[in-house]
Amino acid sequence: MMNIEQIYRDADAFLEGHFKLSSGNHSQFYLQSAKVLERPDVAAKLAEELAKSIRTAGIDVDTVCSPALGGILAGYELARALGVRFIFTERVEGTMSLRRGFAVEKGEKIIVCEDIITTGGSALESAKCVESSGAEVVAYAALANRGFCKRKGSDKTAKPECKLPSDLPFFALEDFEFEIYDPKDCPLCKNGSEAIKPGSRGN
Repeated sequence: MMNIEQIYRDADAFLEGHFKLSSGNHSQFYLQSAKVLERPDVAAKLAEELAKSIRTAGIDVDTVCSPALGGILAGYELARALGVRFIFTERVEGTMSLRRGFAVEKGEKIIVCEDIITTGGSALESAKCVESSGAEVVAYAALANRGFCKRKGSDKTAKPECKLPSDLPFFALEDFEFEIYDPKDCPLCKNGSEAIKPGSRGN
């Protein structure tokens, strides 16, 4: 059994400090998956473990699709592990779109993969993008689950903030549940520290 938290810590990807999340909320902890995925051997092992759980569940998939930017490496490695095609969506004027010649066929079975799923908003945008072209989203996947959505095999329940559909399976390697604060109620701010914004939408 892989110790996912230790893998993140060994890669200096389990950050402690004062962080501003893409939602605007604050947290004392942040998972920087790019630091884990900079090692292709580690990325391949994580993706194979994720692919194993997807195969065990009997999910039939043709293609893996990820939202750019954060999900691309995780999605590519998952597609490689599953032996299927990989594509990605990206925002054009605020809307997730297929570009660069990517296209999907009617009935094509797709898993939407992220590096980390928090509420699942970006993954859901990608799903709607490919579904609008006739593809069928059969599951969601991520290396890590921030605990808002219920991953397959976990006894934790989904929280109201989760945007992923409850009728489709969500595969992830581990749950990471951190306290999240509204900026005006953030104890870290009250102690005088300033939040920094990591990740693909910050620095």
